Amino acid sequence: MTQINNHLVIMAGGVGSRFWPMSTTERPKQFIDVLGTGKTLLQLTVERFGPLVKPENIWVVTNQAYADIVAEQLPDMPRTNILCEPCRRNTAPCIAYISWRIKSTDPKANIVVTPSDHIVTNVQEFQRVVGQCMKFTSDTDAIVTLGMKPNRPETGYGYIQANLAANSLRNKGIFRVDSFREKPDLETALKYIQQNNYFWNAGIFIWNVHTIVNAFRMYQPSMAKIFESMNSVYGTEREQAVINERFPECESISVDYAIMEKAEEIFVCPADFGWSDLGTWGSLHLQSKKDLYGNACIGSDINMFESHNCIVHTMQEKRVVIQGLDGYIVAENDNTLLICKLSEEQRIKQFNES
Repeated sequence: MTQINNHLVIMAGGVGSRFWPMSTTERPKQFIDVLGTGKTLLQLTVERFGPLVKPENIWVVTNQAYADIVAEQLPDMPRTNILCEPCRRNTAPCIAYISWRIKSTDPKANIVVTPSDHIVTNVQEFQRVVGQCMKFTSDTDAIVTLGMKPNRPETGYGYIQANLAANSLRNKGIFRVDSFREKPDLETALKYIQQNNYFWNAGIFIWNVHTIVNAFRMYQPSMAKIFESMNSVYGTEREQAVINERFPECESISVDYAIMEKAEEIFVCPADFGWSDLGTWGSLHLQSKKDLYGNACIGSDINMFESHNCIVHTMQEKRVVIQGLDGYIVAENDNTLLICKLSEEQRIKQFNES
């Protein structure tokens, strides 16, 4: 499935610490072993794209503070493929920067863009879907986004409304997008899942480099001019200094608002490969294997008694014994222990800052 012009772009600049105390601003969740597999979420992301993209065509856009961590965790990737944003400007400037950077070395590039902190349980199906989408975009001017088939009325994800009557002639499993929808309230989410043409927006995009560069030129001309002006410095020693100067000029805007909601040739590929955006302890609990009492335990020796519906993450402890908890988070890391109701996990940030 690997093609010489296939490129993988991983957005790994997030600084969130929702999995505190396991994750911190110094080492956010994409750089830690959330699932207890011995691999970080970033490493798992690279691994599942293995048959599709060569190591030298893997790119990571991150914060300068995390560049050394990325290099340590991805030793097979060229250090020059780690691009550092000098400040946070949402996903559109990030994607514009990497698009012009890749175009400078491979004008025929076919690109898949993905976040660094998602999980996929059916990797083989994931590879099949992404491979077909990359084949579709390699010789068309289409932008493709993956739409996850919803299995619950989720209010934490955006949705994609597909026109299932308008599939592509080149690939009958790819359909035109009618609209992108913001994260809904519960009543709206219930309406969405009662229909068969609404899908979760996974934030995974596929396009060829000419398509995305031209889209920026058309819909975000001021941003396009910034990155066009740097054509002579891409891949040189001056690149980072010029990026540090010009990148802050970009508007802080998501690629959804900047491009996806404006472009005409937008398609969605509905998919079902066990996807989750691991944004909360609750989502980790939902995705993890559980015992008969609903407890998800990540660690080597965890013993649960008279406990139900808990998520326990204790990778550093030799033995853990828990009795009498229902619906709790138990997590430890580097001399910090958290015991918190799952229903109250939004308060974890307060605990972290106290």
